[in-house]
Amino acid sequence: MTSPSSSAAAEPHPQPGPGQSETDQPGPPPGAPDSPRPPRWLPRALFMAVAAVFLGIFTWNAMGALEGLFVNVLIAVFIALALEPGTVWLVRRGWRRGLAAATTLIGSLVVVIVLLTLFGNLFVQQLVALAQSVPRLYTGLRAFVSDRFDIVVPDSDNLLRQALDEFGDDVASGALLVGTTLVGGLLATLTILLVAYYLLAAGPRFRAAVCGWLTPARQQEMLHLWEVTQGKVSDYIGSRVVLAAVSTVVTFVFLAILQTPYAVPLAVFVGVVSQFVPTIGAYLGGALPTMVALTAQGWPQAVGVLAFVIAYQQFENLYLAPKVSARALEMNAAVSLLVVLAFGAVFGVLGAFLAMPVAATIQAVATTYFRRHELVESHMLRDPDSVS
Repeated sequence: MTSPSSSAAAEPHPQPGPGQSETDQPGPPPGAPDSPRPPRWLPRALFMAVAAVFLGIFTWNAMGALEGLFVNVLIAVFIALALEPGTVWLVRRGWRRGLAAATTLIGSLVVVIVLLTLFGNLFVQQLVALAQSVPRLYTGLRAFVSDRFDIVVPDSDNLLRQALDEFGDDVASGALLVGTTLVGGLLATLTILLVAYYLLAAGPRFRAAVCGWLTPARQQEMLHLWEVTQGKVSDYIGSRVVLAAVSTVVTFVFLAILQTPYAVPLAVFVGVVSQFVPTIGAYLGGALPTMVALTAQGWPQAVGVLAFVIAYQQFENLYLAPKVSARALEMNAAVSLLVVLAFGAVFGVLGAFLAMPVAATIQAVATTYFRRHELVESHMLRDPDSVS
């Protein structure tokens, strides 16, 4: 007698009939734990994952390639915000918007070019004079070291010949790099000027085009944010002008006392460069009067000018600049100093230059959208009364 189990085992596996496929057969569905077939969605998921990886790589490379363009556009926006009050002032007096924008932009550019021409010429002259005095200074230093320490120091001709032998190729490649950098800088400058002009000339039409994509409530928020940013940038420029004026006056008084030639243009150069060239502006501004004092007067006067520049920059960075920036941008003095240092460390030169208006804008927006509460009564919130 045959058992039911053995007869069931002896039965052949049913073959798919006409019009049936393997998937129509009874059994675990695809993707089940005991199914030998993968889920139907797995090929599509793998394709989407691979496409997402390639899209991410392309986006990352594109962002790296467009970093320079993004920086140029950001500088152009900053320039447009800074020149907007002057453009509006001309428009109120009957000027066409495009002509007013071109006038303010070209006028500012002419002022910058005149300053660069005047002080650049003086800088080059003093640099040439310093280069011509290097052999004489080296000869004096060589004689001093030989007499005092009995050390044989090679003469300048041998040093120059050795330097040319070792670094001649580097000098040639460096000259090529400088030329390429100048061409790139010219193209970047043209891009910045064109974008800044288009933003200035568009003015309200640009803001209207942006607002057209937003709801009425969002339009109010966007316009409020634009107005706050405009005010903060103007305040920042005003604070820089004040600091430049103070630096110019103090530097002129010191150079006049020291009887250093070209005291007026040197003082103006120090004031402008130290305030409008971030991070290295103070050192670049102090280099020119130091070189003038060295070539025209001597080592004692040059050391005195250098010591004055360093001391004044410390006073300005620690006391004067935070006070002026805090008053103009309504920001705590310590916070303003930390913001400049932090933005400069993270974003470099551009971050240090834009740190104050960006931080002040964020602070103004935060005070608009976040409600402040009344303070509790506590002795920790006030200084103690004086004891008579």
